[in-house]
Parts: sequence; C-alpha cells; structure tokens
Amino acid sequence: MGQYVLLLAATLLCTSPAAAWNAAGHRISALIAWQRLDPGSRAAITALLRQHPDFARWQARGKGAEPGLATFLEASTWPDDIRRDQRFYSAGNEEPTPTLPGFPDMERRLEWHYIDRPLDMLPTTRAPAGELDRRLNMLVSTLANQGVQPSERAYALPWLIHLVGDAHQPLHAASRHTADGESDNGGNALLITNPFNMRHPSMSLHRYWDDLPGPPWLRDDRLAGTVSALTERHPPTGGSSTPALWIEESWLIARRYAYPESEDKPPTISPSFHERSQEIANHRITQAGYRLAELLRALFRPAQSAGRKPAGAPGESLRPAMFHVKQQCPNANAEPWRASGRRAVQSVGGC
Repeated sequence: MGQYVLLLAATLLCTSPAAAWNAAGHRISALIAWQRLDPGSRAAITALLRQHPDFARWQARGKGAEPGLATFLEASTWPDDIRRDQRFYSAGNEEPTPTLPGFPDMERRLEWHYIDRPLDMLPTTRAPAGELDRRLNMLVSTLANQGVQPSERAYALPWLIHLVGDAHQPLHAASRHTADGESDNGGNALLITNPFNMRHPSMSLHRYWDDLPGPPWLRDDRLAGTVSALTERHPPTGGSSTPALWIEESWLIARRYAYPESEDKPPTISPSFHERSQEIANHRITQAGYRLAELLRALFRPAQSAGRKPAGAPGESLRPAMFHVKQQCPNANAEPWRASGRRAVQSVGGC
C-alpha cells in the first residue's frame, strides 16, 4: 500500500484508553475540515470557541501555532480529554463536582459518544444504549440558532466537532449481543490479540479500532503530512448526507468487517484483517473531515449581503444543506475503502 499506510501503521506503538478515535483520529478529521473552511467561517468559529471556558487551555497547548487552527484542533479532542479531568464527573459513578463559570454543568456525558445498535436483532435484545444520534441533531440545532446564549453555543461546538468523528467509527454505532441479550459494548468487552502492537498486544477490539489512525501525540508537521496523504488517497466524492446515514454506514461496516473471524480464544488480528481495518479507518476519518467542513460551512457561512439575516438569527429557521439527502445510497455490499486510481468508491450505506 502507499507510504501513508506505512507511516500510520508504523505509529501503532502506543494506545490510548478506549473512547472513540484516539486524539490522532480527531485531529486528522479536524485539520481536514479546517483546510476546507472559508476565511469567514474560520473567523466565526474561532470567535465562538474564544467564549468557551477552556479556550485559554487550548491556546496554551497550541504552542504558538496559528491561533484559530490550534484552538480548533484542541477543541476536537476536548470531549475525550475531560474523561481524565478532575473538574468533571461521570454520572452514576461519581458525585457531581462544582459547576464552574461558563459550563452548564461538569458532567462528562459519556453516553453522547456512541449508539450501540445491535448487529443482529434477537428476541432478548434490549434498546440500544447511547445517545450519539440524538445529540448530533441537538448540537446542530443549538449552533444554528444565534438566539441561543453564546455560552451554550460555545459549549456545543467542540462536542459537534468531536461527535462527527465518533459517528464514523464503526464500533461507535454497533455492538454484538449474546443470545440472552448482553451487549459487548461496541467491542469493549471483547479481548483480542493484536500482533501489530508490540507494546500492547492484548487489548479490546474497540481499543484496536480507536488506535488505527495513529499515535495520540500526532501533531504539527507529521499531522499535516498524514492529512495530505489521506486526502490524496481519499478525495471527496460529493453529495450530501446526514448524521443518520453516517451512523448507518458505521453500523453496516461493523456488521461486515469490524469483528475478526479468527477461531482463537481470544481472537487474533490477522494481517489481512489489519490491512483492511487500517484502510477502512483511513477512509472514515477522511470522510468525517470532509463532512464536518460541509456542516460547519452551512452553520457559520457569512451573510451574503447586509440585508440578509445571519444563519440561525432569531426568526429564521436554518436547516443546513447537508441535512438534505440528494442522492440514493449505494449498494450496501460496496467496499467503502477501496479506491480506483485517485477516485474513492462511494461509502457503504450513504453518500
């Protein structure tokens, strides 16, 4: 495969706690999106992020990089970063922590990151856990309405940037269930042997998928080089889509390709499975970046004339263009990561 696969495969020497795509995956998608935003949208997004309580922290981590881009990249990982932040708490497991200025509360909202749709419906299958589908729509509605308090919109924006990426991770949209209805929680409960990670050969299947984009510390020139290689390999294919279709795509991929077929106990990741999974992950995080850019342009596009209300102004109903499906979904049997020449094949279940 191309040099970008060698680069990304070589970086699989460190893993992060199972969450979503690791920090590298979210930064890759965020940088792809940022590169495709117009200056007006970038300025509006940066101005809104400036009102977030953690803006100064993000700026400090950017280490002198272009302020808007540095903030955007840090915001993309923030919903995962707060899992280790003692200012926040996990509902049901910890006592609430004091609410700090600018936050609605300090809850980590772990259930926002996923929707565990069962891969096979059984009589004992329970309603899927997780709120990813509902929260994506809620966040878009919040950001589309400039009548909402700025602090509420500033809180919503990092979540939207992050959850667009999560929706493209196959095991954030699906779980296997046993005959008695027990879920494997998106592969978190399935231990696998990964011979391609010498430092951590034993891990959950979910963690394996999370770490496919690269090491969590991927930044700066290496991040830019990875993005350049991925966008060359997987150019945008056009057409509009919806969050519901992104999740449907992920579910279909998980059903067909996310689980190893090894008879070992625990299952062992084979070279062919690893190569295919790497290619799927590369395609999905690139798609997420393109789709995030399209959504943000719709939400933050500058007014076209002085007489026009800005998008989301009070009294105006905004439904971003990308929420209108303009074409039929391709055959679910298509292989979404395969490319012919420089043109990527349409994605499974969506556009």
